Amino acid sequence: MAAQLPDFDSRFFRSALGRFATGVTVVTAETREEHTPLGLTISSFNSVSLNPPLVLWTLSKAASSLTHFQQIDRYVIHVLAAQQLHLARQFSKGSQADRFEGVSLTRAPHGTLMLDDPHCTAWFECHNQSQVEAGDHFIFIGQVERCHRSFGQPLVYHAGDFDLTPSKTPLSNA
Repeated sequence: MAAQLPDFDSRFFRSALGRFATGVTVVTAETREEHTPLGLTISSFNSVSLNPPLVLWTLSKAASSLTHFQQIDRYVIHVLAAQQLHLARQFSKGSQADRFEGVSLTRAPHGTLMLDDPHCTAWFECHNQSQVEAGDHFIFIGQVERCHRSFGQPLVYHAGDFDLTPSKTPLSNA
């Protein structure tokens, strides 16, 4: 049996999806040929599998960087901390060059371009395993080759804005 047509418009759907709080991440890489830095803010990040370690994120078909991300071998996903709101905003607007202005960079263990910022609550260096076309986006599935975690309050996006309310639950080192 085929799916029925929705009884809502895309604006209502987006608003309903906004009821689900998500973490905020920045994905970095560089173009294959020119080695030009690529980066963008995403909130569509999730785990897929523990064995092998797989994660996913999505990118709009309309994104100017789509072709580059489809062609690269690796990228790094950075989970932003609450105090990194400026990075979330910087990597969500302007040209690729503007996004990296004033940002310190380094290399992940396999050589992938990444943010040099100790405040990220986690980062994942991923092999660009596959992409799946789904509606107006592509789902990127990355096999995690290296990752790091630290302890801190994550940056959260909820109901169309960043949630800067401090957590009431203390974080543990467990």
